[in-house]
Amino acid sequence: MKKTLREAFSAFGAKCRDAAGRLWRVLSSPRLHKALLTVLCFLLATLILIGASALAISASLCAKVSPRIRTLEQLAASGEAFDLILVLGCRVHPDGRPSDMLYDRVATAMSVYSAGLADTLLMSGDNRDRYYNEVGPMRELAIELGADPEAVFTDPYGLSTYESVEHLLKSCKGKRVLIVTQEYHLYRALYIAEKSGLEAYGVAADLRSYSNQWKRDLREILARCKDVFLCAADEH
Repeated sequence: MKKTLREAFSAFGAKCRDAAGRLWRVLSSPRLHKALLTVLCFLLATLILIGASALAISASLCAKVSPRIRTLEQLAASGEAFDLILVLGCRVHPDGRPSDMLYDRVATAMSVYSAGLADTLLMSGDNRDRYYNEVGPMRELAIELGADPEAVFTDPYGLSTYESVEHLLKSCKGKRVLIVTQEYHLYRALYIAEKSGLEAYGVAADLRSYSNQWKRDLREILARCKDVFLCAADEH
């Protein structure tokens, strides 16, 4: 019995060594190395092409809408007037406090409102359920900063920039809209507005430096490409 087991284990070991030898010979094959190198070069070239295309789309979008970004001083000096100020939402803290970026968006919108450029504010953001609410704190902050409560409205279904602008289109087509958010985000919002048929301008809400902004800038390049394709699909 012991001899039989030893023979079985010996045979199994020999087969394993033989299989490992064959695998090593395959992996060591110059033909395989050449094939793998070809695949890697193809993948690298594809990634470079996708990256270059994304950068080109992003740059083209920014160049197209940049003339519509104005400062508060420029708008006031030109005597501009708008029907509505759209404030785009972003993260709130678990205790309901606005993040720095969100606070700056509302504060900038209030500067525009106080300058008399528009008499209505729309806070558009994510209020997906009772555990997360962007528009509530936005409205409260605007009122705290001096807005007439009857002039501040909310859109709790602005789950994305695209949805915020699309919802606005339903009630504001033909009206002049001023969009307030940080500059990196403003380009995309204005592009969507333009493609949706809205006459929109923007004011950047960059009142300070924000941590990890480089990550947002990278994500925004991809988000711009996504919304360019969404807008193109809607046109068809």
